[in-house]
Amino acid sequence: MTGILGGNPKDEPLHYGEIFGIWSASTMAKGAVSCYRAYLNHAGDHDLKKILGQLIDQAELEISECDTLLNDNGIAAAPAMPHRPEVKLEDIPVGARFADQEIAAKIAAETAAGLVACSQVMGQAIREDVGALFGKYHATKAALGMKILHMNKKKGWLIPPPLQIKRPEAVEA
Repeated sequence: MTGILGGNPKDEPLHYGEIFGIWSASTMAKGAVSCYRAYLNHAGDHDLKKILGQLIDQAELEISECDTLLNDNGIAAAPAMPHRPEVKLEDIPVGARFADQEIAAKIAAETAAGLVACSQVMGQAIREDVGALFGKYHATKAALGMKILHMNKKKGWLIPPPLQIKRPEAVEA
């Protein structure tokens, strides 16, 4: 195949949906790094801190890759957020602290939303490299989501939606 959409995907132009998806992913990741670093200051649980570290590492990778892709295509990325200073948990007043359960619920919800956002970019992408990049992010977020779910169950932090305890009996016709 030849033409504007043939050959090396990196030589193809990005369409406006791809641009917005990549730019949004970078911007959201920058906000996540800032927020998750603050959560690290509030978190007391070792397992939660470990997952927050993994989420920060993933967000920083996404920022680097998305900003490079934008820059390579002549598009300015959103500015980075200022770096948060480290604070000791004991220095945060009790009424101002996020509880570990609150942090865990928030990162679970944000990871689930990230899966949907990745799927949207994958679905609208016509450049194979963009679709593959967000497929990679999707797979990583799915794995992190499972770690968060397992942790929330293990720690007793999961607040499930209403459960169907008693199932209706099947009616035979």
